[in-house]
Amino acid sequence: MSGLNAVSVFSPAKVNLFLAITGRRADGFHELVSVVAPLVFGDELTAEVVAGAGGNFSLSCDDAAVPADETNLVLRAAQAFREASGWRGSVAFRLTKRTPIGAGLGGGSSNAVAALRALNTLAGKPLGEEALAKIAAGLGSDCALFLHERPLVMRGRGEQIERLPVAAERRLRGRRVLLFKPAVGISTAWAYGQMIKTGAAAYLPAHDAEARLRTWLEDGAAPAERLLFNNMEPAAFSKYVTLPVLLAWLRDAFGVAVGMSGSGSACFALLEENTPVAKMIACIREAWGEDVFVVGTRIG
Repeated sequence: MSGLNAVSVFSPAKVNLFLAITGRRADGFHELVSVVAPLVFGDELTAEVVAGAGGNFSLSCDDAAVPADETNLVLRAAQAFREASGWRGSVAFRLTKRTPIGAGLGGGSSNAVAALRALNTLAGKPLGEEALAKIAAGLGSDCALFLHERPLVMRGRGEQIERLPVAAERRLRGRRVLLFKPAVGISTAWAYGQMIKTGAAAYLPAHDAEARLRTWLEDGAAPAERLLFNNMEPAAFSKYVTLPVLLAWLRDAFGVAVGMSGSGSACFALLEENTPVAKMIACIREAWGEDVFVVGTRIG
């Protein structure tokens, strides 16, 4: 035991600045090449040891739309941690939810990794980074990236992590980002299903994806704007037509680079320091209504 009875862990959202789905594997998963960046915006997970609770885990959340049962990745991560570490403590988790669900911002995966970090701290750090990464990879394709606090390249089904060159990392970290999401969410499984229905034309061959990424990496002057790519957009845009309409409007009206993160429905704009953010937000609310999620943040 660490001697701590409670710990709070920040659980960042992420954006996929570059996302190329390159094909479907025999096991049903998809292969990808992605540059993904954590944000300084996200959730907060508190874990508190509960005496005499029989080794149980519980979860509460301030958002009623978030399931608090065993389907939640926080509790699945807790059980996986117990199996890997043998630690038998009882913990009550409290999740303050800011990252919207069904957004493509990695909220659930980030929460799972926050749970692993919290439990490892409470248990006295019995597991090293390699062991935590193995657990994270087993929980979900994009979980492992949240063990790192910097922009990264993901490959495979998301479990293969590579650090960006320092110079490339500097082009991304600290960039201003505006996140915005309509009331509707998009199921990741549905989005991949649409790509499967479309067939080969929906995917970008791996060698082409790597060539695109390499071109950006090797051009030391290329800003983040020239990295943006997401071939999951056509599937989402074909059904949710308000997404491409608004992105085109913002691009034309404000000269910003815009895109969709992951499988959506959250979108983002890369901002300059002098971008008129208030006017952009007004346009977004005019297009999608007052219940739209919108927040300004930065790449971590």
